[in-house]
Amino acid sequence: MSKKRRAIVWFRQDLRLHDNVALLEAIHSAIEVIPVYVFDERYFGVDTELGFPKTGPHRTKFLLESVADLRKNLRRINGQLIVRVGKTEDILFDIAEQAKSGWVFCNRERTPMEVTIQDDLEQRLWSIGQEVRFSRGKMLYHTADLPFPIQHVPDSFSQFRKETERYVGVREPMEAPSNSLAQLTVDIDPGEMPSMADFGFEGYHTDRSGNPLFEGGETAGLNRLHTYFNHPDAVDSYRESRSDLSGDLYSTKFSAWLAQGCLSPKTIYQELKKYEERYRDSKSTQELVYNLLLRDHHRFMAKKYGEHFFEEGGVQGSYQNDWSDDYHTFHKWVNGETGVPLVDAAMMELYQTGYLSNRARQNVASYLINDLHVNWQLGASYFESILIDYDVTSNWGNWSQMAGVGSEVRDDRYLNIEAQALRYDPHGEYVKKWLPQFKDMPGEKIHQIHRLSPEEVISYGLDPNGPYVPRERERGDQRVPSS
Repeated sequence: MSKKRRAIVWFRQDLRLHDNVALLEAIHSAIEVIPVYVFDERYFGVDTELGFPKTGPHRTKFLLESVADLRKNLRRINGQLIVRVGKTEDILFDIAEQAKSGWVFCNRERTPMEVTIQDDLEQRLWSIGQEVRFSRGKMLYHTADLPFPIQHVPDSFSQFRKETERYVGVREPMEAPSNSLAQLTVDIDPGEMPSMADFGFEGYHTDRSGNPLFEGGETAGLNRLHTYFNHPDAVDSYRESRSDLSGDLYSTKFSAWLAQGCLSPKTIYQELKKYEERYRDSKSTQELVYNLLLRDHHRFMAKKYGEHFFEEGGVQGSYQNDWSDDYHTFHKWVNGETGVPLVDAAMMELYQTGYLSNRARQNVASYLINDLHVNWQLGASYFESILIDYDVTSNWGNWSQMAGVGSEVRDDRYLNIEAQALRYDPHGEYVKKWLPQFKDMPGEKIHQIHRLSPEEVISYGLDPNGPYVPRERERGDQRVPSS
């Protein structure tokens, strides 16, 4: 392939220089490279049908930081990231027409809206003799390396893992480009970085004291990667500690950087293998690989089943008759007003930080679906808005699995919240952190609050009209009719 004068690199959820196939192929294929990122107006500054921001404040801030870091890192190799706000296909087409580029390089996405955008762009570029060249940089495995076509990917994750690990190796991640990019000979305004206020979050509280780890960008992501693997105690205890509810090192916390592509899964895998060579492999390191593979499996299931992956009946095509779109009960759950301290504490942490531990996510999802009998899609939609580490296929795949309509039917979907609370927060410390109104209640009584009299609950300083006084509590079996 002979080099063309110019190529555009469309950064999407691959906000990094290391192991970025699209960027490296553009550098190899063209004399001049034009990096572009678009804050698409269909994702920013707009609300969902449920009235939540499509992209909530925590993820918006993380993304702004990530794009700013990408711009800084590109400048170190003489690159200039073009930043725009608007409709992606319109903006990229205009830049391609102005720059007279030969190609637009990007990493392929598989979910409906993303596919629509990339298909529209491809059609328009053909009209001026240009084309999109797709790469695959989101996953641990390359689709071409799988021992089966997408339509034959096993629905069972355990079977998928067994067959891939037996026959497929993980490719080495590519190094970040080290040579300076050629100076652009076309004048394109680089654009200003938008602000939180531009997306409707003026006055958003940026204090990270609730969850200080998540700073957006490749630089912060690589720092977290190296920090984590330099703590053998954290790595070796991962299998057990990942069910903890709080703490800096109870889990990898890679998810936000993975979701926006600030970290490559292959780079994480490589660091994990280096760790095993330096120390040892263990059930915990195997569990880390398990979770990287699970991300891939969710993505393959979304590709295999298309729109069914997101429907109420899921890929199973059936659902429980007692689920309802009970918005009153749903908003009690969202606002942390269910009357169940562990659930409410988790929902307050989620609201304030955009993050929850894996254990807390399972608990609140199980409670919404199995105790409140609310349609799981409402919960998945709220998570889509609020999560700092939202990943389309992982989020919807995990919710559908909890609802029993995912690709793999499991028997352990119902979680007894009281048992979970006594096991993972026996002294009520997690609840007290996120629900300060419990500060005066003895820890052993917090998760037994439904057994206390109204007078005793009130004696600990709780609001007599609040959700924790038994006579005021709204239970899941007393739902109001659907809106």
